[in-house]
Amino acid sequence: MMTQIDYSIKKKLQLLNGSYSRYAVRAVLACMFLTLGTAVAFYIAIKTEHAIPGLEKMTYAFMFSWSLVMILYLNAELGTSNMLYSVVGMYRKKMNFSTAIKLLVTCIFFNLVGGVLFGYLVSLTGPFQHMETTNYMFTAIGSKLAKSTSQILVEGMFANIVVNIAVLASLRMKDDAAKVMSIIFIIFIFAFLGYEHVIANFPAFSLAFFASHGAIPELTAANVVHNLFFTLIGNFIGGGLVMGLGYAWLNKTETDYVD
Repeated sequence: MMTQIDYSIKKKLQLLNGSYSRYAVRAVLACMFLTLGTAVAFYIAIKTEHAIPGLEKMTYAFMFSWSLVMILYLNAELGTSNMLYSVVGMYRKKMNFSTAIKLLVTCIFFNLVGGVLFGYLVSLTGPFQHMETTNYMFTAIGSKLAKSTSQILVEGMFANIVVNIAVLASLRMKDDAAKVMSIIFIIFIFAFLGYEHVIANFPAFSLAFFASHGAIPELTAANVVHNLFFTLIGNFIGGGLVMGLGYAWLNKTETDYVD
């Protein structure tokens, strides 16, 4: 596993330093895939809420999980998984601090660009026209923005632990069917539990804002900034420190065993 992580870090650095524009586009594409996954997840949840009340959250989580499948299989760049790669890269001396910051800032910024752009474009499509104010998407976004700082931090930590478990598990698998199933059922954990993922929130907040025409009471600039800032910190703790630094340290031993 560590050999594969090193190889992934090498590829990311070659792309970042060799073709910055192509790296930026891959980061934008990550949020295009996330926007599509978020949109279909919310729309199916809305339909499920009317047809089988109580199952809407389960259908949302299942459909949202396909977002990471698209991102990983189409080699897009996701800021939260790069938190792991950047910390491991620094610990294993594959990159220096300034390069790690460049990688993260570039990726997260262009994830944001993609989230806002495609959130707006998807809001113009048929399913998101003339939506009821009490629909599942609007109430779910309102609930996310009403969370306390401590809740956002802890949920952000666990969200990115789960995301990076899925990333690392996919590195270990050679069979595509097994890889897809593992990604879906692992990502289902954080999606169903409603944990906070800063990159996923980019398209979610954007789509909800444009589809509601700003009518969600909790969807204010202050609440959005509060959520994104502390989610980002929580995600870094979970993905960068717990998973990234944790596994880098675990594999720096004098024994023959490495992951």
